[in-house]
Amino acid sequence: MFVLLLVLIMVLFGLGFLNPLWWVAAAVLVFGATRYGRDRRGGGWIRGDGSDLGEYRDHESRRDRQDRWDRRYSRRHRARWRREDRRDHERRG
Repeated sequence: MFVLLLVLIMVLFGLGFLNPLWWVAAAVLVFGATRYGRDRRGGGWIRGDGSDLGEYRDHESRRDRQDRWDRRYSRRHRARWRREDRRDHERRG
């Protein structure tokens, strides 16, 4: 699909030397391909599915999940849980 679009843009650009209206058509096609593409996460046909933006968002979500895990299960919290478990054990025993 990308190659077909690129060939179409080049043909329209070449025809622009005969009539400048074709340059406008090529510019509109390039704008449409980059602005209103298939990928909703950002970028259009030109960016394609191998976009670095998607990889960065995946990395960002993994990093955020890891940060939440670290905050929840840090050493400080583990020490508090041990104290609470010890108190519960003393109350029962």
